[in-house]
Amino acid sequence: MEPQDYVFPIPYELTEKYDIRRYGAHGTSHNYLAIEGEKYLKDTEGKRIISCHIGSGASITAIKDGKCVATSMGLTPLGGIMMGTRTGDMDPSVFNYVVKVTGKSAEEVYQMFNKESGFKGMSTVGPDSRDVLAAVDAGNEHAILTNKLFIRRIADFIGQYYVRLGGADLIIFSAGIGENEPRTRKEVVDQIKDALHVEIDEALNSTIHGKECLISTPNSKIKVAVIPTDEEVMIARDAYKMCVKE
Repeated sequence: MEPQDYVFPIPYELTEKYDIRRYGAHGTSHNYLAIEGEKYLKDTEGKRIISCHIGSGASITAIKDGKCVATSMGLTPLGGIMMGTRTGDMDPSVFNYVVKVTGKSAEEVYQMFNKESGFKGMSTVGPDSRDVLAAVDAGNEHAILTNKLFIRRIADFIGQYYVRLGGADLIIFSAGIGENEPRTRKEVVDQIKDALHVEIDEALNSTIHGKECLISTPNSKIKVAVIPTDEEVMIARDAYKMCVKE
């Protein structure tokens, strides 16, 4: 990433002294998805991929020619889109305000934002997206709002990274929710389809659970694929490279 993509607008001495910057997470997953995704772009110059690792922990990454240029998580995995128990990005002043009105310590509020927020805190149902979607179908207003916010945050990052990359050739859905929840994939695409001219085969999408498949139609300006991630194989490959001199 370029400095303007990873430096935070805090006093620069803190950035230098304490190495405070955007690090991101899920790097092994996004690396795997970038490699696997390129097979759908064999004849494409300047391959631009937006990979969506969407599970209990979730992050979105913009990839150009196999390199990460922007990613949603920050100094820690707390940043980015909302997740099973994490807040994702929000106004930093919320932290200070919650400390003041609750009397909790900064550490207690930090743990709340990490472990008691996201799906779990907002829906009042729990951290599992399957339970939240079941509650949506049952008419639970908290769950309905939670799901809408989750979808909106994913769509927002896809739009942001579309601009960052100067377009996109492929959008990938992966991880627990991305691989196994057709409804979430459809709802995200519904949010971006008019602006980005994306179209998926909804009948095909509804059948995809945990297996790789190109789900976009020939009319779609951007290809959309479901690719199960494999972080273990990336770790094995990296370990092999460290141990074997090429």
